[in-house]
Amino acid sequence: MNSAGPGRLAGYTTLRLGGAPRQLVTATQTEQIVQSLRDAESRHEPILVLAGGSNVVVSDDGFPGTVLLVRTRGFQVVATDDETVTVRVAAGEPWDDLVAATVEAGWSGVECLSGIPGSAGATPIQNVGAYGQEVAETVTGVEAYDRVAGEVVRMTPEECRFGYRASVFKHNDRWTVLSVDFRLLRSPLSAPVRYAELARALGAEIGDRVPLADARATVRALRAGKGMVLDPADPDTRSVGSFFTNPVLDSAAYLALRDRAADLGEPPSWPGSGDTVKVSAAWLIDKAGFPKGYRGADGVAISSKHTLALTNPGDGSTAALLALAREIRDGVHARFGATLHPEPVLVNCAL
Repeated sequence: MNSAGPGRLAGYTTLRLGGAPRQLVTATQTEQIVQSLRDAESRHEPILVLAGGSNVVVSDDGFPGTVLLVRTRGFQVVATDDETVTVRVAAGEPWDDLVAATVEAGWSGVECLSGIPGSAGATPIQNVGAYGQEVAETVTGVEAYDRVAGEVVRMTPEECRFGYRASVFKHNDRWTVLSVDFRLLRSPLSAPVRYAELARALGAEIGDRVPLADARATVRALRAGKGMVLDPADPDTRSVGSFFTNPVLDSAAYLALRDRAADLGEPPSWPGSGDTVKVSAAWLIDKAGFPKGYRGADGVAISSKHTLALTNPGDGSTAALLALAREIRDGVHARFGATLHPEPVLVNCAL
């Protein structure tokens, strides 16, 4: 485990934003993660666990404690049967590297989550999802350090309490993810295609299964077209991906929104759980007067490729990015009565 002097956290986040922590520590072994957490607890010091840095917005003031960089790597097969394989993945394993390996091995279940930046350990926290797949569909267990109990625990999917871009881990520092178990199908074909945009790009129908490599390549191409695959040459990729989640409305709120949007046509929406409707945040943002490329102060902007991505293409600041986010949130609420909520974790700052 190596310690480094204070340095701006901008170097460890995909937004390239964030001030310096009091201390920066790197852990390459699971035991080092646990020990660092215990050390911080014994000092009554705040600690921030940071892996890929793809879903965090860090204050310009940095973090007033220890930042623990998780750099554990690798995965292993821990169970198999005639139809499935279960792989246990270290929290710091780069997510897209894992997806590439599963596709190469002929294991189906996460191929539509290709191109997503960040680490494997972050995926259950956010219940990462895209193009019709969510990790909750394949996660069979999460190994975590419980800071309340002071021990390593293995949690079931039920204990993880997965929801739409949510879990028991999100906005809760009690547990630190150490590894994740994924159960995947032994199949050269993808899971049934559920997402209309992906089906069109594949030349397939909803419900079709396609070769894993085709699904992965097509998803990556779609994401790249929206600036959602990290590319040092593309300033639109200096973001946290989607900044806002799609609002989930009860039937009354959805009908009220439709009335307010009557002059704009039908808002894109999908049925949610129970008596709810999920509405496209990107559509609401655009129709509220915030198109692709819309610029805020200090160079921050909405991506030129995707309305949901707020970017730092130059030398912006977290304060400027959050000011743009507030402007968008308030504008959408004024126009449609719907409230947008941030998807990334806000560190030492607030919206």
